[in-house]
Amino acid sequence: MYNKIIVPMALDHGIGEAALKIARVLLNDGGSIIALHVHEAPSGTVSAYLDEDVVREAFKKAKAKLEDRVKDSANVAALVTKGHSGRGIIDVAAQQSADCIVIGSHKPGLIDYLLGSTAARVVRHAHCAVHVLRDPN
Repeated sequence: MYNKIIVPMALDHGIGEAALKIARVLLNDGGSIIALHVHEAPSGTVSAYLDEDVVREAFKKAKAKLEDRVKDSANVAALVTKGHSGRGIIDVAAQQSADCIVIGSHKPGLIDYLLGSTAARVVRHAHCAVHVLRDPN
């Protein structure tokens, strides 16, 4: 069905594994999957109190963690980028000419109705198909 699929992965929970399984089913022979983590740097005043080396080390750890999670997965490349999660996913999908995004989504809480979740932002603004996998918890 799809030739290039982006699978955004939050490194603090496991829904990304289920999203990778779905991406494999949706992937055409010869296609590729990019496991993406968007590393959000601390914002505003918080960043003023953090040493640049600490921020750089956190990015390196996130990259190593993602690479470790996908190291045994065929046709899956790891990519870590910096930025806002929703915007970063959309931008990488466009830059990579992806034709699908498979994204996990948690059960929305009250704050999500007020601010919107990352998955909702991606669905609204992505240039390609988006498959949303609901976390059963």
